Amino acid sequence: MGLQFRLWVGDGSFAHVDRLAKQIDTQQAENERMLKRNQDIAVEVDALKNGLDSVEEKARHEMGMIKKGETFYMLVEKPRQR
Repeated sequence: MGLQFRLWVGDGSFAHVDRLAKQIDTQQAENERMLKRNQDIAVEVDALKNGLDSVEEKARHEMGMIKKGETFYMLVEKPRQR
């Protein structure tokens, strides 16, 4: 009877092992997501270290910078009247 009880309740029981397996699956999925994110960041860091083109692109896109001698044009749509 005591062995039967341990199979169903407490540490090492079927339910406990099942919960641990689900936690492992969740953690592995999170690890894979973070690994992909880290790889993407590493590629971006490498591009920023080795090329001015990526620095220029980032400055233009994120900071709205333009080069000397360029003319900036902003197109603004008229609000629609209802």
